[in-house]
Amino acid sequence: MNSEVLILYSRKGCCLCQTLEKKLSNLCLQTLNPSIVLSIIDIDSKKVSLDIHLKYTNEVPVIVLDSTRLLKKIELPRVSPRLKEDMLLSWLQNNLNIVYKID
Repeated sequence: MNSEVLILYSRKGCCLCQTLEKKLSNLCLQTLNPSIVLSIIDIDSKKVSLDIHLKYTNEVPVIVLDSTRLLKKIELPRVSPRLKEDMLLSWLQNNLNIVYKID
């Protein structure tokens, strides 16, 4: 079964991006329901489509759930940079519950 992918659109030199990258990288995302894997993508990379670059270039950091279950990408709400790692994990689970309608 394919994993759900949490994409973090980020930018080198952005302190908010780097802080969120570090926090997300430290989390055990496999404990979430459904489990997810993290993919960090530099918004300025040549691999990023022009559409995505233009959409998120002034918004980073942006978190997008690439759901194989739902066959679509879902932009998650902006996360507070003040959230500690344990609260960030809860925030992620709450958002997954909403997306997947888990009670």
